[in-house]
Amino acid sequence: MGTASESSAPVEKQTGRLEAFSDGVFGIALTLLVLELKVPEIAITPGGPNPGVGRALWVQLAQQWPAYLSFVTSFFSVLVMWIHHHRVFRLVHGVDATLLFANGFLMFMVVLVPFPTAVISEYLDTPAGKAACAFYGATFTLVSTAFYLTLMAGFRKSVVSPHASPAVMKQLCRSYKAGAPLYLLATLAAPFSRWVSMGICTGLWFLWLITATDRLPGGGRAGAE
Repeated sequence: MGTASESSAPVEKQTGRLEAFSDGVFGIALTLLVLELKVPEIAITPGGPNPGVGRALWVQLAQQWPAYLSFVTSFFSVLVMWIHHHRVFRLVHGVDATLLFANGFLMFMVVLVPFPTAVISEYLDTPAGKAACAFYGATFTLVSTAFYLTLMAGFRKSVVSPHASPAVMKQLCRSYKAGAPLYLLATLAAPFSRWVSMGICTGLWFLWLITATDRLPGGGRAGAE
């Protein structure tokens, strides 16, 4: 009787510490991105009439558009990645060294994101803009590769939940497999057009947002266990 009860008991989830650590890394990376938004410096005479300072402030704020573009693109790319990370780990119940190292590599790439974001912010609207876009695209190619490696490490039989749907895992693998090739395309497009390159990178988080709400045949959500 006791043996039957134990065999029917739910498998204890062991990924709590890994998920908490990952959530913290994602949160720090998202927070650091805002540091690229700088307060403009304009000359104001204390007590003076200061004509046109309001317009000067608006002009300088507008001139920071590369920083706004890079911030929005990087922020939502990392945010949607965090959402997908959560979806994947709903299906993972065990932890081993392979999964820890794969997830660690992903976290390494995530904390690196603010650096190419700063490069884009500084150089997008300059003659070095194409090189900056290539660097940005290459970084996200590695980020996407790291995410897919984490996905594959988490979906191994030794750590995945025994109740995880094979159809769900198959759809998730198919959805995320396109990430690295598309970011690589953005990297290769950069020497020809910085706008095509950034357009691909900016558009990709829309794609990941859509896949976050994909439904499986039969009405189930792709993120459901």
